[in-house]
Amino acid sequence: MNKRQKSVLYRIIASVLLLIVISAAAHMHWITAVQQSVLLLAVYLIIGYDILRKAIKGILHRQVFDENFLMAVATIGAIFLQEYLEGVAVMLFYQIGELFQSVAVGKSRRNIAALMDIRPDYANVMIDGELKQIDPDEIEIGTRIVVQPGERIPIDGVIMDGSSTLNTSALTGESVPRTVKKDDTVISGCINLSGVLEIQTTKNFEDSTVSKILDLVENSSMKKSRSENFITKFARYYTPIVCYSALALAFLPPLFSVLLHQSPQWNVWIIRALTFLVISCPCALVISIPLSFFGGIGCASSKGILVKGSNYLEILSDAKIFLFDKTGTLTKGVFEVSEIHAAMADEDTLLFYAAYAESGSTHPIAQSIRKAYGKQIDRTLVCNITETAGMGINATVNGHQVSIGNRRLMSSMNLSLPPVKQKGTLVHVALDHQYLGFIVISDCLKPTSADAIRQLKAAGIKKTVLLSGDNEAVVKQIGTELCIDEVHGALLPADKVEKVETYLEQAYGNDKVVFVGDGINDAPVLSRADIGIAMGGLGSDAAIEAADIVLMDDDPSKIALAMRISKKTLQIVHQNIAFALFVKLVCLILGAFGIANMWLAIFADVGVMVIAVMNAMRCLKI
Repeated sequence: MNKRQKSVLYRIIASVLLLIVISAAAHMHWITAVQQSVLLLAVYLIIGYDILRKAIKGILHRQVFDENFLMAVATIGAIFLQEYLEGVAVMLFYQIGELFQSVAVGKSRRNIAALMDIRPDYANVMIDGELKQIDPDEIEIGTRIVVQPGERIPIDGVIMDGSSTLNTSALTGESVPRTVKKDDTVISGCINLSGVLEIQTTKNFEDSTVSKILDLVENSSMKKSRSENFITKFARYYTPIVCYSALALAFLPPLFSVLLHQSPQWNVWIIRALTFLVISCPCALVISIPLSFFGGIGCASSKGILVKGSNYLEILSDAKIFLFDKTGTLTKGVFEVSEIHAAMADEDTLLFYAAYAESGSTHPIAQSIRKAYGKQIDRTLVCNITETAGMGINATVNGHQVSIGNRRLMSSMNLSLPPVKQKGTLVHVALDHQYLGFIVISDCLKPTSADAIRQLKAAGIKKTVLLSGDNEAVVKQIGTELCIDEVHGALLPADKVEKVETYLEQAYGNDKVVFVGDGINDAPVLSRADIGIAMGGLGSDAAIEAADIVLMDDDPSKIALAMRISKKTLQIVHQNIAFALFVKLVCLILGAFGIANMWLAIFADVGVMVIAVMNAMRCLKI
């Protein structure tokens, strides 16, 4: 508990003890009725002074109709009617309910607060032979930093020296440490467990993984779900309506009685009106619904799933069509040259021109070709590099025009290709508009990809689709292995957007379309789909920015887990809405007819709120 919560708890305990003492003293006739009333009034001020202060502030700021105003009016009204014990009891139980929900919110925040702990305070930089602590914001790209055992990696980079194991649980939700060595890429926020690491930064701090994660989490509450927006609007209109209804209940029946020459019974109707006010307080809805979504987002974050807003968590529950990118999403994206087939030159020559043409690309295929070449690349021999999206690269290498890419690029040059039976990704190479040969690049599936598809189908997904820029044969092979319903290969980024548009049009009713990708070319598709899910570990910054949900460990099986969290959260939200509205409606009717007393009103307000909050807490553990 924080300081404020402890203060409220102490006041609750003190008030309960005082009530017991006062009741015992009154029962033993040790105090008079007047003394009892004064003492109960003192207890009321002890337990409720902060609620009264908030109500007054609300009135002064022209924000009259809130739960503090309702409680203040109801309890002060009860005191004026000399129902001191009931007035104190209402305020006491309301404070108990408020304390309970405050503790619940604090517990849900701790899951997200754990993420906030990944923010680094400093970076170690060697200056004049001495290790100095520098603010991460001041570190420039290319700076060599030192990360000692027990410290967090402050900025994304590449290990230049050393080896170690990293605790990545704060980012990925995985407890198994990751082993890293020289030349490995590491991301900020991970804890260095053993060896000293010397890292060359590849990003500024503001662009690093830890900063992006914190930004996502901090802004997640800004994007409210339909349920939250409904409750906000509901409370805005509901509270004034019940206040005016209570006012009418207090004055209209007595006035009618006067007109009919009957006793007005002012006390009876005012008590009913006050009871009506206590019952009508919408605390259960206003508190439990946002808490449910906050708990769901917190639960997801603890599993390495970052949801950018509760609206996306809600939409995910209606997802029925899943579209997948292939490379880096369902496959590891770790390519290796498996075969080289030269048509006009030897294999070494083919690999030389291919490696030099791909020297400026960060694509995994380009990296695999350069790795297979295995020699230092002289960038002065390369110029005029141009990339055609979805097709390949044209470059001038040592005075020769080199074209490298897929079959479509070769066709645009009117080059005929030999029939190919090899499995894998084919990279064709042309030299001075003459076909030189092709390279076979192999990728392998992620170990959890097949399980991810099975889980989604078990969850009731109507259709799974594979969209890839790779050739049709490779895409069909992957689709068959994973039992994906539809496959589409040889797609340009624009073609993927068109496919998403098609499936959006085909979606029935509230069915939502989800796209899962990782590359920069996936950014437009991620933005266009109802829900975009990006791989956050190896995925591009553009994809992560465009996505609505980010998987920090690149594990596609987490998609089904995210859906379970979404559905469980929505189930709890709907339960709370139905339960709160039903109980309040019944109690309001009973209160209006004088059947419900103030004690039932307390249950209808505080009791319902506590039950709803307890139910909302289930979102934290799914």
